[in-house]
Amino acid sequence: MNLSLAALGVIPLADWLAVLTLFAAWAGYARFAKRLAGRRPSILGSTNRVRRQWMWRTTTRENRVVDGVVVQNLSTSPSFFASTTILIIGGLLAALGATEQSIDFVREIPFAARTSALVFDLKLAVLAAIFVYAFFRFTWSMRQYTFGALLVASAPGHDAPWTDAERDAFADRAGRVMGLAAETFNDGLRAYYMAFAAIAWFVSAWACLAATAFVVGVLYRREFHSDVLAVLNEG
Repeated sequence: MNLSLAALGVIPLADWLAVLTLFAAWAGYARFAKRLAGRRPSILGSTNRVRRQWMWRTTTRENRVVDGVVVQNLSTSPSFFASTTILIIGGLLAALGATEQSIDFVREIPFAARTSALVFDLKLAVLAAIFVYAFFRFTWSMRQYTFGALLVASAPGHDAPWTDAERDAFADRAGRVMGLAAETFNDGLRAYYMAFAAIAWFVSAWACLAATAFVVGVLYRREFHSDVLAVLNEG
């Protein structure tokens, strides 16, 4: 207990403020974006409508090879990011194992803050935690796209006696699975954005706070006020 309190005292208050603000902003924005998407158009909501239309069209196609290719292409993005994330995590763990050399390297960066080894290790651990979270989201997105591919493959033929209600039910279910895969991938991308804010922490705690506010602003603009969103909602 006394050791924990001593560790808390060694880490400056500004650094605690930076890391707590980073995670609070991340979680708070995710909750805010989800609630706001229920009241106004968002990138995810608008593309989910397209995914449902896609799944409905699938029921009318004789040849679904194109649908399978599209699902495969969609799954390559989380696969690429998952592989990249593994490399990043490995690099961060290597840096944790060579703290002194890493500190010397960071000190060569202009304006970088001079910190103790404990604070430096905390920064690396926070970055590693963010990328571990991103890895889990990307790999889960890959699996969800696999489930979506199974639904497409298991759909009855286009000439089967589908009723409109059955087509709608399939489109809702398959479109929802594809939407969940995209939402999970989006969670991983947000983690990457927040990781850039965490990197600013190596400059200073105040740079991390400023970067966190900037990243949240970028996320909000792209999800709710981007040009592509306006195009998706035309007509």
